[in-house]
Amino acid sequence: MSTVDSFGAKGVLNVNGADYEIYRLNKVEGYESLPYSLKVLLENLLRTEDGANVTADHIKALGSWDENAQPDTEIQFTPGRVLMQDFTGVPCVVDLATMREAVADLGGDPSTINPLAPAEMVIDHSVQIDSFGNSDAIERNMDIEYQRNGERYKFLRWGQTAFNDFKVVPPGMGIVHQVNIESLARVVMTREVEGSLRAYPDTCVGTDSHTTMENGLGVLGWGVGGIEAEAAMLGQPISMLIPRVVGFKLSGEIPAGATATDVVLTITQMLREHGVVGKFVEFYGEGVAEVPLANRATIGNMSPEFGSTAAMFPIDDVTIDYLRLTGRTEEQLALVEAYAKEQGMWHDPSRELRFSEHLELDLSTVVPSISGPKRPQDRIELTDAKEQFRKDIHNYAQDTSDGSVNGDLDESVAETFPASDAPSSTPGDSQSAADKPRPMDAGAEPVVGRPSKQVPVKMPDGREFTLDHGAVSIASITSCTNTSNPNVMLAAGVLARNAVEKGLVQKPWVKTSIAPGSKVVTDYYEKSGLIEYLEKVGFFVVGYGCTTCIGNSGPLEEEISKTVQEEDLAVTSVLSGNRNFEGRINPDVKMNYLASPPLVVAYALAGTMDFDFENEPLGQDSAGNDVYLKDIWPDPTEVQKIIEESIDTEMFTSKYSTIFDGDHRWQELDTPEGSTFAWDEGSTYVRKAPYFDGMELEPQPVEDIEGARVLLKLGDSVTTDHISPAGSFKSDTPAGRYLLENGVERKDFNSYGSRRGNHEVMIRGTFANIRIKNELLDGVEGGFTRDFTKGGEQAYVYDAAQNYAAEGTPLVVLGGKEYGSGSSRDWAAKGTRLLGVKAVITESFERIHRSNLIGMGVLPLQFPEGENAETLGLTGFETFSISGITKLNEGETPKTVKVTATGEDGKSVEFDAVVRIDTPGEANYYRNGGILQYVLRSLVKS
Repeated sequence: MSTVDSFGAKGVLNVNGADYEIYRLNKVEGYESLPYSLKVLLENLLRTEDGANVTADHIKALGSWDENAQPDTEIQFTPGRVLMQDFTGVPCVVDLATMREAVADLGGDPSTINPLAPAEMVIDHSVQIDSFGNSDAIERNMDIEYQRNGERYKFLRWGQTAFNDFKVVPPGMGIVHQVNIESLARVVMTREVEGSLRAYPDTCVGTDSHTTMENGLGVLGWGVGGIEAEAAMLGQPISMLIPRVVGFKLSGEIPAGATATDVVLTITQMLREHGVVGKFVEFYGEGVAEVPLANRATIGNMSPEFGSTAAMFPIDDVTIDYLRLTGRTEEQLALVEAYAKEQGMWHDPSRELRFSEHLELDLSTVVPSISGPKRPQDRIELTDAKEQFRKDIHNYAQDTSDGSVNGDLDESVAETFPASDAPSSTPGDSQSAADKPRPMDAGAEPVVGRPSKQVPVKMPDGREFTLDHGAVSIASITSCTNTSNPNVMLAAGVLARNAVEKGLVQKPWVKTSIAPGSKVVTDYYEKSGLIEYLEKVGFFVVGYGCTTCIGNSGPLEEEISKTVQEEDLAVTSVLSGNRNFEGRINPDVKMNYLASPPLVVAYALAGTMDFDFENEPLGQDSAGNDVYLKDIWPDPTEVQKIIEESIDTEMFTSKYSTIFDGDHRWQELDTPEGSTFAWDEGSTYVRKAPYFDGMELEPQPVEDIEGARVLLKLGDSVTTDHISPAGSFKSDTPAGRYLLENGVERKDFNSYGSRRGNHEVMIRGTFANIRIKNELLDGVEGGFTRDFTKGGEQAYVYDAAQNYAAEGTPLVVLGGKEYGSGSSRDWAAKGTRLLGVKAVITESFERIHRSNLIGMGVLPLQFPEGENAETLGLTGFETFSISGITKLNEGETPKTVKVTATGEDGKSVEFDAVVRIDTPGEANYYRNGGILQYVLRSLVKS
């Protein structure tokens, strides 16, 4: 609550007879030419000015923002609300429940632990694709989801009843970001404050990095770690530097053959090459008005992929039309428009705004594209896809043992898999009824120009086919990125219809699926009549959740999985998501590609990445004529006509009127009661968090680090997917052993994500990604390291960390560039801390993970400019000491600290590492041992 109004900004805005208290931006000099995103921040400071955390100087600094300067002014940003998904949300609720008990232990009132800002959670990350390719898939997957996760869901239902201002959207309703833009986002928020109804811009941080999807709606927000989100829920502002803002001018229109997905992959590549980490990106220009809201949301969603904090679109008529379509009230529409115009936030392409840097894209130059095989910024024009695949495959597969290759150079795998031999419908999951047998491919020859290893496969239902490197094993229309966009979703349906009418079918080894972001998608698929055609090429709705994009693709069919593993085949996945990092999609799949929904269907028809859509036919029609992609590609005019005929406001209002109710499974759950949670010591899903064990009211002084060992030495682009536990795991891993020891059968392991409420599982899964490469070991992938308590022998990371802890040895991690890129995974930081890591030394950090490390009391350090582990001659076998960080005890944050690495031969390497504690607020968190400890102490003391 603001207690100071130095600028006299508080005033009244009347909208259709209703009075709203607002803070007028025109009271601050320089506001008019600020980018839209910084105007939102300016209003935030005006409204929260208290003379201490937020001062008049902060407000003046933002108004007089120097767009050319490097960020150096710290401000405190107070989000209006917090958004969570269930994987990251469960540990948030666990921590809040634990904080209630810790407050009582420190002599405080447990009831003070409640969200002070509205907090909403959407359960969307838990559904896995066990059943697919049949009409019962969605119901069966939902049943299995509740069997696996019932314990967690009961805990979340308790949280919804125990905490004020906390709402839960039950499973099966939609994906968090799509539910956000279609229903939860306010654009302009209102709240009763001291008898007045206050209006202010909707701002929202979320525990998923793709929270930035809301940027397309004019809502400023971004992904934060769960620990940072918890602090925001508890009324703590987020400490940040006033960022540089990259102005991205849009002009022209998307050509007929391209989609919004192609636009966003192009923008992702451009911005990654330009460099926007830690910056805001804001779209402006005449072309903005031509960008539909769904496309804006698609672009905003991918902000983490190009590295920016946010990717903003301003409010305009397109925003209002979308709010009206999705069922917002006329009062809300009037308020949004009146407020934006009053505050100079309404998009005016003629207004000259200040930007730090400029980029421009003529949308008419965008061409169909995919990205892969392991990073979203690695864009490939579709016309070059086959050639690029043949270059990349050599990194994933070996040539045949005798080095021979046969056949003609122009012969493709697709031609050895004739479409006319494929079944008329997908095989479904392993328990579905068998389709008609497919004769084994005859006379298939190895393919020249790339490794080829053609392996015959016989399925229990009679299907027979040949698998080779590059086979598309998964084709999935999934993720918030595209399922919120009717244009590309209906385009996929039209392509499927055209394919069916030409007699084409998907290949029998492809696991096909659709996971819509909301039930509205199913409504318009059914109303348009396109769902039946998608199903005829195998694309049945399998659930409403993230599924494949988050690693919940479910297993490949047993015989296919066994063949891939035994023959070491480099098979591929194609998904319409936003993440294709190594090891993320499926443990059997080495190469992953992002593509638009219609291209996902096209690749299911092709069956292989080794395919040239321009020159190779997908099959033949009934007359024996070759059918090419161009023959079935959707006509944009027809797609737009279908959109207009198939989508209406009633679809949104009917689906979202019951969004919090859930289905019969949710309603039949037993809901625990009480203000504190009754922990079950036998639970393997939800356990009391250890962060406050033994905590005192005053923090202990910060200490230098002595005698530390290197737990892992890692290269460039190590993502939070590599660090944080995600996906499935095996019986012989530390997490698997723990569950077996606690009476859990292998079939009931579930995923790491589903067990985020149990720190014992999560610690054991930290740094356990099957594709992580620890340079302490030669040629070894996975969660292993050298245990120097055992003479340097190979051991699981967790087991080695336990041995170090027993000896009282602190740990460090060495990394390269872009350390911690990817999703805002709090467990990437929590697991790091709980393993005993005191410092992480890298060439550079991605913003969210660096912040989260500090939030867990881990020291982020960077090598001196131009240096890294290799140039300094560090092997990771050294013992490390870090001195100088104790200056924090004197209220000073050192710019550098002295690092001494002493090798086994006694020789030392010394260097000054840059301390990446960037703001006084972050220094407070680190001094307290973490952000939650800081918040807890602050609440008790106040």
